[in-house]
Amino acid sequence: MRDSETPPQVLIAGNPNCGKSTLFNALSGGSAHVGNYPGVTVDRTSARLRLGERDVELVDVPGMYSLTASSPEEQLAVNALTEGDTRAVVCVVDATTLERGLYLALQLIESGVSVVIALNMMDSAERLGLRIDTERLSQLFGSPVVPVVATKRRGLDTLLAALDEALAPDSGTKKANVTYPPELEADVAELVPVIAQWRSGTAPSQLRAVALWCLLSLGEDSLRGVPDDVRNAVHRIREAATAQGRNLDLEIISSRYVWLDGALGEVCTTRDPRPSWSERIDRVLTHPVVGLVVFASVMFAIFEALFAGAEPLISAIERLTGFMQAQAAAILPPGVLQDLVVEGIIAGVGNVIVFAPQILMLFLFIGFLEDSGYLARVAFVIDRVMKGVGLHGKAFVPLLSGFACAVPAVMATRTIERRRDRLVTMLALPLMSCSARLPIYILVVGTVFAGQSLGWFSAGAVALFSMYTLSVLVTLAAAALIRRTVLPGPAPTFVLEMPPYRWPSAQILWINAWRRLRIFLVDAGTIILAMTILLWALLSFPKSAEVAEHYTAERERVQQMALSDVEKADALRSLDSQEAADQLANSLGGRFGHAIEPALRPIGFDWQIGVGIIGAFAAREVFISTLGVVFGIGEADEENTPLREALRDARHADGTPVMTPLSGVSLMIFFLLACQCMSTIAVVRRESGSWKWPVFLFSYMTVLAYMASLAVYQGGQLLGFG
Repeated sequence: MRDSETPPQVLIAGNPNCGKSTLFNALSGGSAHVGNYPGVTVDRTSARLRLGERDVELVDVPGMYSLTASSPEEQLAVNALTEGDTRAVVCVVDATTLERGLYLALQLIESGVSVVIALNMMDSAERLGLRIDTERLSQLFGSPVVPVVATKRRGLDTLLAALDEALAPDSGTKKANVTYPPELEADVAELVPVIAQWRSGTAPSQLRAVALWCLLSLGEDSLRGVPDDVRNAVHRIREAATAQGRNLDLEIISSRYVWLDGALGEVCTTRDPRPSWSERIDRVLTHPVVGLVVFASVMFAIFEALFAGAEPLISAIERLTGFMQAQAAAILPPGVLQDLVVEGIIAGVGNVIVFAPQILMLFLFIGFLEDSGYLARVAFVIDRVMKGVGLHGKAFVPLLSGFACAVPAVMATRTIERRRDRLVTMLALPLMSCSARLPIYILVVGTVFAGQSLGWFSAGAVALFSMYTLSVLVTLAAAALIRRTVLPGPAPTFVLEMPPYRWPSAQILWINAWRRLRIFLVDAGTIILAMTILLWALLSFPKSAEVAEHYTAERERVQQMALSDVEKADALRSLDSQEAADQLANSLGGRFGHAIEPALRPIGFDWQIGVGIIGAFAAREVFISTLGVVFGIGEADEENTPLREALRDARHADGTPVMTPLSGVSLMIFFLLACQCMSTIAVVRRESGSWKWPVFLFSYMTVLAYMASLAVYQGGQLLGFG
């Protein structure tokens, strides 16, 4: 009996949208834990399962169509098969798309590992009139085939019994009898000794499967951990085959499909040739015009639900954060500890959990669209547009989500299979004008465009429309440039078989959305909290004793004046605001704002705007409250009249106004293009698995924002708009 701490692994493998995760959750009973595969940020979901007299570890590997790996993420499944303590694989096959799913099952069986085929969605197959002889199918594949309906927990006991039998020491393994051309068999025999040196502990039966995998997969340079001698041997064999006029890929794949076609002819009845209701719906949803209209309507409904549904929860979290801050301020004595707890820790926790409603709701919606089969149709329609700028067809959901918030949008890139395509999308989407930018736009428009018009339209409305239009254009341009320079590669191919429509399981939608939210709260939330405390320290220290003494004396003077209680309270609040402004100016953040003022003047800003920009790194909307402190107003929002008046009255050292229509446009352009959001930085770090990409994101967006604001402000000055 094995040590209880290291149970044997059982992999749950299958195509995307085959119900693999549904079956995994049904078997695990919701007890799964989520981590990352070593070296990459791909979820590794596992659960401990009691099976007969043994414990096993179920591992839900990434969805795949075959064992042919064209990316490091797809390579994980192959590594899981041939490394570690994998004893068996449950291959989940969608009964309504047998050929696609059984191709993967065939490769798994060829690898020499014990395989149990879970024929899922049998109820859907029955509704389509498909009859499948599972006993004959089991004989042909040499592995047990168990019909199941994971959403209704049908067939799970039979599946577990078959898995328990497959794990028995004397179970043995059988193989489907696929016939490959003699020339290909000779190539495999030549490669096997080289593979054996690389994977010395691999069983002989598995060496042949690894050799076939190498012949199909090693044309992709991004695959990791493959020695040069193996790559060179594969390259030599492929070159020799090409010289003989042979296509190795075609020989391997066609041999398998020839065998599969014969097998399916024995076990399946002929499908009704009439168009199914699914195909009739597809004619509408994949239409180049009607499909886009339907998609636009669906996305409008989703974003309306995101804003309307999440806003009460967000407001409740903000009120709870404010309440906790007030309670902490009442309990703790005034001083550094109180400020740390109130403005650092509690505010930092609030900055983390305030994203939770939108993240949870967005992933519930995305999960519904994906599990229902609609997401694949939309991706097919949108791919024509996305491919033109080097984006994957599935990038449309993260990009549109960016209008709400970049944090859940970056996490939504997980629907894109390949790492390069995910990175291109997550490095471009923060340029989409998120909801946090809107308060800044409103403040600027209300300050510099109040009462102005351009023809029939107000200048403010034109400015807002221009910001959102520009954000889309710049995002697409940035994606195209990143694809061609920083992350070069072939245009992303988007080939998929349309999954059947089905009603998603509410339980599975909730479990998957909650897991992703939990990952954000634990991983990205830790970074956000740390950054919030660091930013608080920059804007709070050092404290000036002279400033504190001056305002203490002023408060005593007010207390001695013959004023009413209301007047005294107003005067004391004003002194508090002015003291906060003076202390902020003396802090490290304030000093840094003064230090960078020479660099800000060419784009129309002064040191006070600079301090606001520094404070906005906590969250863009914090820019407004930071300005309220800088100008000695206290609490302020985008509709605050005193803040607008203070901005209009602000002057540079030479007496020229700080906020003009031109500098206002420059400021909006800066916030449109700059990555002023530590939460986005944190979640990109989490999703990319490296600090390299968030540093690159922050750097290129900051340079882009500065250069664009410089061009707008200086160009406007030259054209006489100053």
